[in-house]
Amino acid sequence: MLKFTSINKENPNKIDSKTRSNNFDEIYAKFAKQKAEEQASRCSQCGVPFCQVHCPLHNNIPDWLKLTAENRLEEAYQLSSSTNNMPEICGRICPQDRLCEGNCVIEQSGHGTVTIGSIEKHITDTAWEKGWVKTIQPSIERKESIGIIGAGPAGLAAAEELRKLGYQITIYDRYDRAGGLLIYGIPNFKLEKEIVQRRTKLLEDSSIKFKLNFNVGKDITFKKLREEHHAIVVATGVYKSRDINLNKNNYSNVIPALEYLTTSNKVGLNDKVQNFDNGLLNAHNKNVIVVGGGDTAMDCVRTAIRQGAKDVKCLYRRDKNNMPGSQREVENAIEEGVDFNWLTLPIEYLGKQNLDEVKIAKMELGSPDETGRRKPEIKKDSEEFFKADLVIEALGFEPEELPAMFDEPALNVTQWGTLKVNYKNLMTSLDGVFAAGDIVRGASLVVWGVKDGRDVAGHIHNYIKNNIEDNKRAVNE
Repeated sequence: MLKFTSINKENPNKIDSKTRSNNFDEIYAKFAKQKAEEQASRCSQCGVPFCQVHCPLHNNIPDWLKLTAENRLEEAYQLSSSTNNMPEICGRICPQDRLCEGNCVIEQSGHGTVTIGSIEKHITDTAWEKGWVKTIQPSIERKESIGIIGAGPAGLAAAEELRKLGYQITIYDRYDRAGGLLIYGIPNFKLEKEIVQRRTKLLEDSSIKFKLNFNVGKDITFKKLREEHHAIVVATGVYKSRDINLNKNNYSNVIPALEYLTTSNKVGLNDKVQNFDNGLLNAHNKNVIVVGGGDTAMDCVRTAIRQGAKDVKCLYRRDKNNMPGSQREVENAIEEGVDFNWLTLPIEYLGKQNLDEVKIAKMELGSPDETGRRKPEIKKDSEEFFKADLVIEALGFEPEELPAMFDEPALNVTQWGTLKVNYKNLMTSLDGVFAAGDIVRGASLVVWGVKDGRDVAGHIHNYIKNNIEDNKRAVNE
């Protein structure tokens, strides 16, 4: 350990931009065992490990780095998976540059961060290859059942933790595959779908039931669902796309990011998608404009490149340093040929039948707003026109109207439409109904969804234990 002064930072090999732009394969090669051990040995074993502090799951990173450096990989996996229900997924898609790696002490001292995400991925991929990942075998089987609405990161993490405690779990999801945005929102070049499907099959093999293509509120009433289970977890995520609302022409070639990404991922899974086959949601040979600066926008521009777009522009109203997305993803997109137009705002969509031009204005950063970020302001007489065959709006997501969807007006929401919970136990306004993930905190990272799922599982366990004790006391009295 402590070899950061003699061994330089080194990431797994990245496939060259020309090659990777022609396919949807993951862009990073695997770490060789020796190289992973070597990079893990760079950890300084800090007394106060800021990598761990800045990880939402508070993963015990220094310890599993030490175990990796010592060729004790199975122990490293056991430690890594004890705090994270999907380390192979987080190792691939977490914005480590904003979390653990960005706060690494040796990064701050100028030696280059420990490549934590790549090592985490290496540990867990090896564990799957070696057969160290086992199905859940609870020490006891409990009669109580839990219904979980949503098969995304929060729902899956909650299901796993509750199953470990012996509860009978059923997950309900309106899509035809489990995984939520892990399946349909994140492209293959960041997260190959076999990785997600392997994880959900493990849960299925652990006696967790999945009811897919199932809409709560249509296929079953929310009231009936509550009657069938001792507790409910709402982990639906946020799927309603924000739009710019520039005009009301309803151009068919102005589309929300999630619709575009879902279509691409379905095609990658060999599904037949009419709007891809007819060209509507296919960027091939098109001038594409993506509006937004987050990770979803980066997913869209890089997908368009791989579909063979003629030109791909990304418009963002602030500068590069203020982009909310991972800087690593931005650099990958630049390498692959995306034309970034920072300090640029679309102000009008133009066209007759379909949109064919976007009128834009250049911006400048003015005085800070209430959050401390400098407000973007339009420069006078800076308008330009960009040709566009396809515009993808990647401006974030908002909650759907769950009380209406579930026909349950007593399910209270905040002013932003997220579910209102008691943060001491994550219970909603309805007894025995809990909530976790983006439907509580708003659109966020996968790793936060995993954390929320783990937390809500603990609160449900306490709730059921307390109810049993209360019932026993009532009988005795």
